Amino acid sequence: KPVTKRPCSEPGDVPFQFHAEPAPDWTALMERTSGWFGADGIFSIPLDGSEEQEIPDKKTLFIFSDTYIGEVVNGVPLPGNVMVNNSVAWMKGLIPDTSHIVFSYNKDRSGKPVSYFIPVNNNSKPEEYFWLGDGFINQDKNNTLYLFAYHVHKTGPGVFDFVATNVTILKIKNPTPDGIKDYQQIPTHLGFVHPILGRVYFGSGILVNTEKAKAPCPDGFVYIYGIAEGKKSLLAARVKPKEFEVLNNWTFWNGSDWVKDIDSVAPITDGVSNELSVTPTEDGRYFLTYTLLGISDKIGISVGKSPVGPFGETTEVYTCPEYKEKGLLPYNAKAHYHLSKPGELLVSYNTITLNFWEDIQKDATIYHPRFIKVNYQLVK
Repeated sequence: KPVTKRPCSEPGDVPFQFHAEPAPDWTALMERTSGWFGADGIFSIPLDGSEEQEIPDKKTLFIFSDTYIGEVVNGVPLPGNVMVNNSVAWMKGLIPDTSHIVFSYNKDRSGKPVSYFIPVNNNSKPEEYFWLGDGFINQDKNNTLYLFAYHVHKTGPGVFDFVATNVTILKIKNPTPDGIKDYQQIPTHLGFVHPILGRVYFGSGILVNTEKAKAPCPDGFVYIYGIAEGKKSLLAARVKPKEFEVLNNWTFWNGSDWVKDIDSVAPITDGVSNELSVTPTEDGRYFLTYTLLGISDKIGISVGKSPVGPFGETTEVYTCPEYKEKGLLPYNAKAHYHLSKPGELLVSYNTITLNFWEDIQKDATIYHPRFIKVNYQLVK
């Protein structure tokens, strides 16, 4: 049976059943042979700040991390392709049509591709670059776009030889194709090494749980999720949108309460992916969508009664075929709520290989987001 709306104070108890299948039309949107031809780290941000579903002329900003730019012939990138560390795409409407989306990357004065966002703040160190976390339009701050950005260092030649240290918040007052190049950097204390949980960083996912964002059960807060690398644990912080830049006003979930002390933050659940999503359901609950164990062929959804759970057992909703078929490693599954329909979640995931630097030069198709649709309904 379908999911009916319930009062927010008493979320449902009936389990959900899930059915997932590929969304080839959405995947095809990311299969490109000229200019932008592959990237990971896809987050989608509704540019009006509202997460409302089924708004036909909705405008969406997609943000990506490491991105390949060049020309592709018969699936093979031509020599001269380059990688930048972040890029974007601008889309109009809800229908995955290549004529409604524009992929864009930054260029220097000579026209060479470069990253939009580069670390230049009190926490920056030489040779660092930014990977992007999630972001949102803050309607209480003149529709300013805020993005999370991780300071990343290479630690060796391999594709997994890196460490993400500090977290910077990027502030973009005019989130348009021209205005996105003009941004401020707010250094934070949101990336650190916790004595028990290991390396922690916030920005893995955002839930704007406010009336202005048209959240089904608003409590007035923006929830910012983080990861502790020890056991790939989910962490949470929250703040009122008006106070978003006042980092001293953020509070952190310690397992039973919201507290000021970031060191008191406690794991909500373990074994999640570095990028993920927490999205509302119609009946007052929340779906946590992620790649099991961070990197695997399994996409899972857990159901919670609040934005911080507790989240129940994970249902494995989908097995990514690329692992068996092509030896690709899937990661960072997440739902795109405002692009989804009631009763159906649009979910993306990324793929990469262990010998990525060599493999990408032979096959451009290994490195673009893939999509599935997950239908859900209450168990009869």
